[in-house]
Amino acid sequence: MTKDNTAVNTAREYYNSFDADTFYYTVWGGEDLHVGTFRKPEEDIFTASRRTVKNLASLAKPITEKTKVLDMGSGIGGSARYLAKTHGCRVTAFNLSEVENDRNKKMNKEQSLDHLIDVKEGNFENINFDDETFDIVWSQDAILHSGNREKVLAEALRVLKKGGEMIFTDPMQTEDCYEEYLDPILQRILLESLATPEFYCKTAEQLGMKVHRYVNQPQCLVNHYAKVLEDTKTKEDELIKQGVSKTYIQNMKKGLEHWVIGGKYGHLTWGMFHFEKQA
Repeated sequence: MTKDNTAVNTAREYYNSFDADTFYYTVWGGEDLHVGTFRKPEEDIFTASRRTVKNLASLAKPITEKTKVLDMGSGIGGSARYLAKTHGCRVTAFNLSEVENDRNKKMNKEQSLDHLIDVKEGNFENINFDDETFDIVWSQDAILHSGNREKVLAEALRVLKKGGEMIFTDPMQTEDCYEEYLDPILQRILLESLATPEFYCKTAEQLGMKVHRYVNQPQCLVNHYAKVLEDTKTKEDELIKQGVSKTYIQNMKKGLEHWVIGGKYGHLTWGMFHFEKQA
């Protein structure tokens, strides 16, 4: 099995698990499974996560009913629903977890958005769509799970129309990250590395994309994972009653602590990217 396939299968198995599906749906606010943008400590995760979606959408050209969006690593589809409901655009939610995809479809139907959102199973290292299909390739905190991030960006470029935009976020390591901060995280998520902001920007340029901006917001990572850790502790009994294993919860708390510490000491970061396919 190749490194790429190992990373893909690891991510699929993890997000298909009962523990992970129940944890993220319960703790992460029920819609968005990505880093939030907190303005006040007392804000809930749903509010902060939805603010990130709005901030990311503001980087794009005006989104209209004619805009076709590919959401790579769409999770349970919170961002897709926001974009479809707010702008009336068509969104393809592309995700490798069958469990998350089933929840996504159910929520789309419940919110009367299933006519605007197509949920497709697959991984973003091999996107099964024709060249120049989408106006926007969107992704939030998903590309880190790839074993071949260069290929993910190349695939995004391929399916974008000329003048189309790639807009995404990702948790990353800094260029001078100390191994002792990074290793516990990599061991937990079973990856060999995290990307850096420089990697994404340089790779995009090498592929021929124009780098419009990178908005570095490491504090968002710290604030978000600290809040998730706090809520995990608060909702621990509820999670156990729902059937989430105590081992999973304990490992999650340890993992969240590593993210918070790494971010506080400047070894981990997070931010928003905006690239464009040259006409």
